[in-house]
Amino acid sequence: MYKFEPHTIQVGISACLIGQQVRFDGGHKQSRFCVDDLGRYVTFRPICPEVAIGMGVPRPTIRLVQEEIIRVKASDDSFDVTDKLTQFAQDTSPGLAGLSGYVFCAKSPSCGMERVSVYQPATNNASRDGIGLFAARVMADHPNLPVEENGRLNDPNLRENFVTRVFAYHDWQRHRAAGLTLQALYQFHARYKYLLMAHNPEIYRSLGQALGQVEAITTEFEQFYEAQLMSALKRHASRKNHTNVLQHIQGYFKRQLGSTERQALANSIDKYRTGILPLLAPITLLRHYLTLYPNDYISSQVYLNPHPEEMQLRYEH
Repeated sequence: MYKFEPHTIQVGISACLIGQQVRFDGGHKQSRFCVDDLGRYVTFRPICPEVAIGMGVPRPTIRLVQEEIIRVKASDDSFDVTDKLTQFAQDTSPGLAGLSGYVFCAKSPSCGMERVSVYQPATNNASRDGIGLFAARVMADHPNLPVEENGRLNDPNLRENFVTRVFAYHDWQRHRAAGLTLQALYQFHARYKYLLMAHNPEIYRSLGQALGQVEAITTEFEQFYEAQLMSALKRHASRKNHTNVLQHIQGYFKRQLGSTERQALANSIDKYRTGILPLLAPITLLRHYLTLYPNDYISSQVYLNPHPEEMQLRYEH
């Protein structure tokens, strides 16, 4: 199984989320999950665009304002920092190519990933359909980068999906950096078979077909594969798809397991299917059988080990 090396993964993060006192009121919005859990395995790159452009701490509040373009202004319209934030984003974004994920601060006019308030000029009337100026540039420049907001990470399913994508993207980045051969990409795709099937079986099949037709790895094909891989993993794995994958893996043990073991595994999978047991239950049983009856192909499957077990991300679904 894939071995996780702590702190080799770099993740961008809004500086206030790791406890830096950089918010407009001199406070922070520390995320316990980011600091206590994710931070055990990744190295954070904290950024506060507002402090970076010279705004002090504390400072007047700013907001998005709909004019000829969306601008970033003081809440009392006394100043405009659109150009400074735009330049900072333009200068900083290229240097983020090595990141494997980014956690943005929700609702921020600079860092909000979605649903940021956009005000009409000189009023308090707002729609919640904006994106923070810095976050928008990062996401536009790095469309395959796993991104999430601090508030959404309180949802167990969103949290597990984000972390899965971060570790998968890092794995992919390592392989690209090492120089992908066709054989290496075949092996990578084989390792991700069941994870892709759980998230998006259609993309899994289409990628397999594309791989079967390619004769050599080109930059264009690498980019295509990366975009498809990350698009597939962004879709949340359904209980139905998980059950299908578990049953596929179960089939690899049918000759080794005795009747009692087979029944125990079948019952565990069925109880997961009906919502009685969490996903971790059949996964744990499969791992146990894998130690008793080793299988190199199943051992290589990222699905069984997409992120460190100590993070306990599969306990709640």
